[in-house]
Amino acid sequence: MEIVEFIVQDDEGIRIDSYLTKIIDGVSRSYIQKLIKEGRVLVNDNEIKARYIVNAGDHISVNFPPKKEEKPVPENLHLDIIYEDEYIAIVNKPAGMVVHPAPGNESNTLVNALLFHIDKLYTGNDIKRPGIVHRLDKDTSGIMVVAKDEIAYNSLIQQFKNRSVKRIYLALVHGILDRDQGTIIAPIGRHPVDRKKMAVVNENSKEAITKFKVVERFDKYTLVMASLITGRTHQIRVHMAYIKHPIVGENLYSRRKNDFGIKTQLLHAYKLGLIHPNSGDYMEFKAELPKDFKELLTSLRKEGGRL
Repeated sequence: MEIVEFIVQDDEGIRIDSYLTKIIDGVSRSYIQKLIKEGRVLVNDNEIKARYIVNAGDHISVNFPPKKEEKPVPENLHLDIIYEDEYIAIVNKPAGMVVHPAPGNESNTLVNALLFHIDKLYTGNDIKRPGIVHRLDKDTSGIMVVAKDEIAYNSLIQQFKNRSVKRIYLALVHGILDRDQGTIIAPIGRHPVDRKKMAVVNENSKEAITKFKVVERFDKYTLVMASLITGRTHQIRVHMAYIKHPIVGENLYSRRKNDFGIKTQLLHAYKLGLIHPNSGDYMEFKAELPKDFKELLTSLRKEGGRL
């Protein structure tokens, strides 16, 4: 079993089932409500109802039941396959889709779609994550590479470890950046209080480097291209919030008002470059922006975008 504990930093004023769904990746509200009914969610050491309103200073403990190692099942979900051969597949993950099964999200994941559309995937010792060598957050859209055999898997894992994989993202952020480009060097580790969040901290952290370049400026927003030098959890989200330009639609590290009514963060994995595991050739792939992201940019340009 896994026990997650944290202390609420601000007076949220929302129901605990909604609060936990927001801050814990990969869990649904119905699953949280089930845990509450089973007495697995404690606030200040007391059992509560799903309608409990979260307050600043609350100590919350979530006791997850042991994970069942059940093999994911193929599901006929839409899958945008950009490239495929006998060794790898390049796919474009939509925002809102979890990469692999997790408590509360055992279906409708990218893995379920991969199992339906791709004839073979490397499993290794992890039946929950066939073919997966890296991941994107649920609300991040964009390009991912999948391994179809052991040789491809080991090669890709090593490339990510060596930081030789090119990973470029597009993000719409709050505010107008005053620099055309820059590098954010700030170590990232677990938040000292809220263990489901990451933070720029000096203790118990790892080196984190993000390069960024301004693509287009608008009246209150900036479209940036961000390149990952390291690959820490939530790195771009944490780093952009750290320099006071959080990602639009992002609600874990930002409290900025969402003027567009969008339900996902405007962060898209746009380009991926790697060495093919078999041929040794360098290959580069792109995933076009999602329709809603492109439409929003078009709307901003009509309102008077500026370079």
